[in-house]
Amino acid sequence: MDVSTLIGILVASGLVIVSISMGGSVTWFINYPSLMIVIGGTMGATLLAYPLSEVMSVFGVAKNVFLHRYQNQNELISLLVRFARKARKEGILSFESELKNVDNPFMVKGLNLAIDGMDSGAIEDILRTEIYAIEERHRLGADIFLTMGNFSPAVGMLGTIIGLVQMLMQMNDPSNIGKPMAVALLTTFYGVFLSYLFFLPIAGKLKTRSKKELIINEMIMEGIISIQAGDNPRVVEQKLKAFLSPRERKLKSRSK
Repeated sequence: MDVSTLIGILVASGLVIVSISMGGSVTWFINYPSLMIVIGGTMGATLLAYPLSEVMSVFGVAKNVFLHRYQNQNELISLLVRFARKARKEGILSFESELKNVDNPFMVKGLNLAIDGMDSGAIEDILRTEIYAIEERHRLGADIFLTMGNFSPAVGMLGTIIGLVQMLMQMNDPSNIGKPMAVALLTTFYGVFLSYLFFLPIAGKLKTRSKKELIINEMIMEGIISIQAGDNPRVVEQKLKAFLSPRERKLKSRSK
């Protein structure tokens, strides 16, 4: 479980709920017609913008927001340098028995290409194509959440108009004004709440994680190409350290 995501949801939702309860009953803010308008309208508009298969796949993407496994760059660099030393002593074919212990599909694919005897240019072309495909998949997931974040406040305003029309049509009977007015206000509330506390933050987190993963994959690709070219392990390490921030480089130096 990603701690920052969990804390963000608890803080954002919790404080809103607490502030509501301090001014009255939380049940006042539960209105099923309003929820139907916002959720149904947002999903319907999103399905108009994207194919069904892509919208359904977004639930798997959303799972990664909460269950993301962080890849430690320093550990990956140490692993690649170890492979570089092994390649210098025993040859690239010696990697094959160790690939089952590598928990990174992108690295495994790259090392397999090197084991198969491909030259560095072919390996780079294949891995860059893989990186581009990963980037596109991640971009699509973030774009769908961004789209839902843009649609939900607008759908909430649509619900507000519906509620106001219903209210105005019953002005002759003041006792019937309450429910339409609740629909008018709560649909805007639900739309803004879902957009700014869920959809848009999730889109932002997916974009951030995508950039981080792409940098890691670029680093892995550079390491594999250097290993295949027969570079000295120290040269491989220095190349890979270029992908680390100054703080991460200091941590790596201390860990030696």
